[in-house]
Amino acid sequence: MSVQVENLEKNMAKLTVEVPAEELEKAIQAAYMKQRSRISLPGFRKGKVPRHMVEKMYGPEIFYEDAVNSILSKEYPKAAEESELQIVSRPAVDVVQLEKGKNFIFTAEVAVKPEVTLGKYLGVAVKKADIAVSEEEITAEIERERESNARMVTVEGRPVEDGDTAVIDYEGFVDGEAFEGGKGENHSLVIGSHSFIDTFEEQLIGKNTGDDVTVNVTFPEDYHSPEVAGKAAMFQVKINEIKAKELPELDDDFAQDVSEFDTLAEYRESVEKKLIERKEAEARREKENELIEKIIEDSQMEIPDAMIETQTENMVDDFANRLAQQGMPMEQYMQFTGMTEEKLMEQMRPDALKRIQSGLVLEAIAKAEDIQVSEDDVEAELGNMAEMYGMEVDKLKEIFVESERENMKKDLAIQKAVDLIVEKAEEQAE
Repeated sequence: MSVQVENLEKNMAKLTVEVPAEELEKAIQAAYMKQRSRISLPGFRKGKVPRHMVEKMYGPEIFYEDAVNSILSKEYPKAAEESELQIVSRPAVDVVQLEKGKNFIFTAEVAVKPEVTLGKYLGVAVKKADIAVSEEEITAEIERERESNARMVTVEGRPVEDGDTAVIDYEGFVDGEAFEGGKGENHSLVIGSHSFIDTFEEQLIGKNTGDDVTVNVTFPEDYHSPEVAGKAAMFQVKINEIKAKELPELDDDFAQDVSEFDTLAEYRESVEKKLIERKEAEARREKENELIEKIIEDSQMEIPDAMIETQTENMVDDFANRLAQQGMPMEQYMQFTGMTEEKLMEQMRPDALKRIQSGLVLEAIAKAEDIQVSEDDVEAELGNMAEMYGMEVDKLKEIFVESERENMKKDLAIQKAVDLIVEKAEEQAE
């Protein structure tokens, strides 16, 4: 195999790869051996047709696709390594010569990692974040905890109020006819949640347990069931039960139930501390993002489209994998949301560009500052990961191949670059 490299405009390059005719012949023979069990011709038993007869009948091209795919999967990675280019995209492959008895020639256009000309990156001015926590915020956090520890109690002697949960039977009719999906029994409906259409919930306010209520509503024009969309409907509703939230008393017993503290005062102090820690973490993230954005604006780099395309495709693949882990295939997500792969790619493209720019400037800063990652740094990170996954460090090391270890070093160098620009930033009061 021989490789020629041609540098193109906008950080693109073309590899011209020539593979000996003998390798092409081996790949064609392998394709024949793979397919022959499915080939039949008159006068031959299935799977026993000689290759030259198949090629005479269907043309030698019949095995080319499999042969080419086999060669590309083996030879392109070798060519990419031999080129010594920092390739940052999937290759756009074009077959130049494909003929029995001749060398197989293909080209691969690829994006090459752009050079970055850094602007100012140390001492960049950012807004100083306000991490003070107000009494109102502490109270609101405690109230959320009370809400989550509330219990539902059956209400006696009063009608439905906003915020109650009404346990109802219902059946809906459009033009006097019951419709599919319009019936339910012992359904718990939170009044004011707007989980039912139009003014359905409001019409139950003031009604009592045991009441039969006629509810009149109009379905939205864009309702998901076309047979009732935009139409007036009447629901017959029976109120079986009224329930309301009962919040726990705000006292020392409550503090003991929801925390490790004995008194409400101690619990309140702990809530304040957690809120401050949360704000500090948020402020740190916002500071990092603002710094990186400013450094990107002050730096120069030419990002090839193919690099952005590859990053976007990787993000779509990651998104699909996360959906699959939650039990939802990508096709089902597309169906539910009306999204298409093209729309998703377009939606993710700006974030893909930002990720690329961020990674490039931070790598450039790490290089400019000669940031080193020691083996102690790697060992410490492996220890953190082992603790996170509940594994022994030695077990984790066994499954960490060398390339993953190198990637970890790059990630740690980038994190050190982030720490450096944050440390050197100049905070300005608003």
